[in-house]
Amino acid sequence: MNQLDRLYRIRDMLQVRGKVPIASFLRELEISRATFKRDLEILRDRFHAPIVYKAFERAYQLEPQGSVGPRFELPGLWFNQQEALALITMHSMLLQLDQAGFIGPHLNPLIDRVETTLGGSQTPRDELRKRLRLIAHGKRTSQLRAFQQIGKALLERKRLQIRYASRSKQALSERKISPQRLILYRENWYLDAWCHLRKGLRSFSLDLILDCQTLTQSCKELSEKQLDDHAVGGYGIFSGAVIATARLRFSPERARWVRSEQWHPQQKQTIDKDGYLLLDVPYSDDRELIMDVLRHGDHVEVIRPQILRRKLIETLAKARALYVQSKLS
Repeated sequence: MNQLDRLYRIRDMLQVRGKVPIASFLRELEISRATFKRDLEILRDRFHAPIVYKAFERAYQLEPQGSVGPRFELPGLWFNQQEALALITMHSMLLQLDQAGFIGPHLNPLIDRVETTLGGSQTPRDELRKRLRLIAHGKRTSQLRAFQQIGKALLERKRLQIRYASRSKQALSERKISPQRLILYRENWYLDAWCHLRKGLRSFSLDLILDCQTLTQSCKELSEKQLDDHAVGGYGIFSGAVIATARLRFSPERARWVRSEQWHPQQKQTIDKDGYLLLDVPYSDDRELIMDVLRHGDHVEVIRPQILRRKLIETLAKARALYVQSKLS
């Protein structure tokens, strides 16, 4: 841990806990007493931290700051990629919530906390909102009729009876399910649940749950490992056991972008002698994989399996036929 990280950690410990014994600093920061004293001196002298030692409690604490004199402020600190993404996503979702709804009045303190964490006290709120943007792509606009009820049943571990409209089968079905996990994937909500009709784990798109009723029966419980194995096996939102591994061959030009992307947690990739990227991707359902391959156009070729290659050939032939027909007409 470098010195700046320690300074922030010392500040956070004092702000959260109030009074902190020196032994706690030495143990949690894994530093010597001499190093702690040097850090304390920097905080007091350079950053005007009002840190005092209370002999009776044998602990350090931050004294309240008055309106006169220099203010205690550590230098601005940005975040790593995962931290920034989590905070920006949280900030964007909070701003999109209905301020007039049931929890609307309770949101402002939470928004303030996130904005303070992102921008610090020196960055105005309007400036922060102007400089950060999370662009939603492919977000479905239909209302989620049963979101609150599903969330409540999920946490209370109650079964649900739902009426579900399948897009692929274009049919309605009545199901009893044991909700396991809510998932936000590519701007859309899904529910992983044990389907008592199909006797297996299934993923349900929340915008297709037309009706929902909470039952008195407790959920069928599955282990975290079962849920993780179910999710990792598939490709994209389609979960399940792996049925095949696709090998995709990207052009050297497109490889410069794709080589840094994660298509699947268990993917493998190599660069051949001609600069082509060979990407191996496990999948259980090929629908989303086909869509992702198609967006790369003539910069990618499916090498195997043959059944996936044939599907791409058929799809591209149909697409070409559409353009040929429209040109002739």
